[in-house]
Amino acid sequence: MEDSQMEDVVELETAIENVFMAPSVDKSKLFSGRSYTHYSAVPATLLPSSETEPGPECCLGVDEAGRGPVLGPMVYGLFYLPLPLSDPLLKTTHHFDDSKVLTAAVRSQLMEQLCTSTPEPTDLYTNCGWAVEVMSARDIGANMLKPAMYNLNAQAMDSTIALIQGVLKRGVNVKEIYIDTIGSPEVYQKKLERIFPTARVTVAKKADSLYPCVSAASVCAKVTRDSALEVLYSAYEQSGKEGEKEEDSWGSGYPSDARCVSWLKRNMDPVFGWGAETRFSWGTVKDLLELKSSGAAKVDWPANDDGDDENSRLTDYFSAGGREKDAGDELAGWFGMEVGTEVF
Repeated sequence: MEDSQMEDVVELETAIENVFMAPSVDKSKLFSGRSYTHYSAVPATLLPSSETEPGPECCLGVDEAGRGPVLGPMVYGLFYLPLPLSDPLLKTTHHFDDSKVLTAAVRSQLMEQLCTSTPEPTDLYTNCGWAVEVMSARDIGANMLKPAMYNLNAQAMDSTIALIQGVLKRGVNVKEIYIDTIGSPEVYQKKLERIFPTARVTVAKKADSLYPCVSAASVCAKVTRDSALEVLYSAYEQSGKEGEKEEDSWGSGYPSDARCVSWLKRNMDPVFGWGAETRFSWGTVKDLLELKSSGAAKVDWPANDDGDDENSRLTDYFSAGGREKDAGDELAGWFGMEVGTEVF
């Protein structure tokens, strides 16, 4: 991607201040680094009229926001509505489009209309449903760093499948599914067709600009991510020391964003690095931690007596056997000893 194009992406991906705080933002889970899922209430007009009569046939779109950034969650968004309303309501009336084409302010306004039920529910609230899965930076990194790596594509596919299954379990009559591709569209589509045989599945590149329900899903995902970034950043604003210069924004969270990299350098803890907002599996983080000038602490784990470093477990150093083995070391056995025992 050319520099000018990357600059445009970074600018569009940078959250605005006072973005609409969507109900899909769970502050406690964000601060704890936990992934979670949020489903809107299914509109009454889309529920089955009886046990034998399904609700109106719906189309459903899925898209993501925040795949590339080193900061913040990746959010998968899902959006559904009756098939006849897809173009007239989303495209003609409300002008949904790929979230990267819309400005942050427009995305925020659309999301607010989708969530507005008082004093009068909007046409989007009455006729549409949506959901998001917020995949935390901590969980993304932990999965990618496992010995048997659970890569980002696999995580994304599982998230997509789980979101769709959640909507079906809520009684929505989904007949058409549209998804922005992960990898090969053909392979991905065949897999989804096996899992959802009662719906017509379309997986395509740039689906967020081709199908209105995918465009709407991309807006749900992006506004949720923007809100999540604002919440996560607030923890650093509140923890600033008196008299210190106010922190500059961490920008879009992309490694190519100078504001993001500058923030990472300024806020690195020498032992723990950063908090739950950071994807430790990203090369940007690894490179910063390994820089001699970064000030990051270097940790060397001691080897077992048999020299088997690879099979060492952290818990070995706190076990009874470990204490007996290292009885000659005056500090080796103090973990777990009774109060009053002479240690030194």
